[in-house]
Amino acid sequence: MATNSTNFYDLYRHGSLGSTLTDALDDLIGAERIDPQLAMKVLTQFDRIVAEALSEKVKARLTFKGSLDTYRFCDEVWTFLIKNVTFKMDNGAHTVVADKVKIVSCSAKRADDK
Repeated sequence: MATNSTNFYDLYRHGSLGSTLTDALDDLIGAERIDPQLAMKVLTQFDRIVAEALSEKVKARLTFKGSLDTYRFCDEVWTFLIKNVTFKMDNGAHTVVADKVKIVSCSAKRADDK
């Protein structure tokens, strides 16, 4: 298997799929069925695969409108907290409304890759 030296953000580990994977790996480590090093390799692969799948396979676009409540820029990561948000798909088929949304935006290239 070829290795890739590119680092990927671990943002997707905090979603439901990533949390479930982490819990399953913790259970396997606790049962001494895998080493913690193997679990870290699995999580690193998960980070890479999710990032690649999102960039290559997702073609849907949307627009949103809302009131910017808070924003911050720290360690090359933007965080926006938006209130009263309306999302619209480009095809106009779906509209979603939310009271509050948190958007985290990271550079395509990690700061440690420069």
